[in-house]
Amino acid sequence: MTMTRDQIDGVRGYTIYQIGLHWLIAALVFMQLIFGESMTEAIDAVEEAKPVSALTGNLAGMHYYFGIAILALVAVRLALRLKNGAPPPPTEISRAIELAGSVSHWLFYALLVVVPVTGLLGYYYGDPYGEWHSYAKPVFIGLIALHIAASLYHQFWRKDGLLMRMLKPK
Repeated sequence: MTMTRDQIDGVRGYTIYQIGLHWLIAALVFMQLIFGESMTEAIDAVEEAKPVSALTGNLAGMHYYFGIAILALVAVRLALRLKNGAPPPPTEISRAIELAGSVSHWLFYALLVVVPVTGLLGYYYGDPYGEWHSYAKPVFIGLIALHIAASLYHQFWRKDGLLMRMLKPK
């Protein structure tokens, strides 16, 4: 279904706070995925009684604090989601696609809580928590790729205004 500009502009979206948190958390997760290996390098160096470079130490510290920030921001985002809800799915969408969208969003929330928690547990208590934490990277990458593909599908194939909900506040 192709929507007119007026229909797209009228699509009920998220609040400015929900949108801001979405993009801030996305940026922090992106940084974690790119620089997260520095934490492993730092921990391995300490365990082997080797020096940690200043860059690796700083990136590992950033990884630690960004993880805590993600956990805190997700708590706020979940509270806003419970308070404000989410916009309804686009019209004329199959139940299967609607369910897939819902499941993938709740999987994101679960990962955004479980991954920082297992990271902290791994940092302070070691394995198996650190190992579990490392398993999340390919899951996150796959889910992000699916999320982006679905957003582009809605924007350019279905033209149903779904992407605008995360770009333009209600």
